[in-house]
Amino acid sequence: MAASYDNRDGYIWVNGDFVPWRDAKVHILTHAMHYGSSVFEGERAYSGKIFKGRQHSERLIESGLLLDMEIPYSAEEIDEAKAATMSVNKMEDCYVRPIAWRSSGTDMGVAARANKVCMAIATWEWGAYYGDAKMKGAKLDISRWKRPSPETIPCQSKASGLYMICTISKHEAENKGCSDSMMMDYRGYVAEATGANVFFVKDGEVHTPLPDSFLNGITRQTVLELLRDWNIKIHERYILPEEMAEFEQCWLTGTAAEVTPVGQIGEYAFETGELTRKIARAYEELVRS
Repeated sequence: MAASYDNRDGYIWVNGDFVPWRDAKVHILTHAMHYGSSVFEGERAYSGKIFKGRQHSERLIESGLLLDMEIPYSAEEIDEAKAATMSVNKMEDCYVRPIAWRSSGTDMGVAARANKVCMAIATWEWGAYYGDAKMKGAKLDISRWKRPSPETIPCQSKASGLYMICTISKHEAENKGCSDSMMMDYRGYVAEATGANVFFVKDGEVHTPLPDSFLNGITRQTVLELLRDWNIKIHERYILPEEMAEFEQCWLTGTAAEVTPVGQIGEYAFETGELTRKIARAYEELVRS
């Protein structure tokens, strides 16, 4: 059994200094704990190199700005800190987690401009996000929760608070023996899984939800680039749930998920076809190139 995440060896980068892993703590009255004022990134390093690390650093900064929270580090400084954290922990193939948050300070209400914005970076070993689903195909539930309207949340921010309904959805899915849950958006269209974007295949063409109410993932964008290079016809569009009955293949994309085939979503079944296998191989080769 893996050690608890608060009880491990190694170091965590916190506001420019390396802190022993077990000592990396915040006060109970930290604003982020009470009001969700934090943003984060999930990144993977392969053979010592973070895949699209600069894009992740830039997105972290943008996520903060969308929450009216200016992160006090440039993308270049964040890149350097991530590399240093991997080095001090002697890790080359690992997961990288930068997080920024409003700390404790003189404000302890909804407003918190007087409180310092802090940042930390942790790295750890993490295998396949969906376990053996990368071989068998993941089984997904359909969530009762919906991705909210962009008028109600900053949907293009990778903000911690926006994952609350994802946690609930994934717990409910696991209780049913599923790996994850597929979420609809506020209009009832297919949106995404709890931490991954989704792609479908029909007659050799790819269909994927338009990301106007959920995060346009960096892995999603990478996979779209690969498909365009192969001259695969892509439809970025609104997808009704019942259309899933017409699709032949399905896969998920995300930094943690990488490219994971899907075998079932609710009552809808999919095969792990040639295009699914091809895109998974191509992504695996790209991140290690």
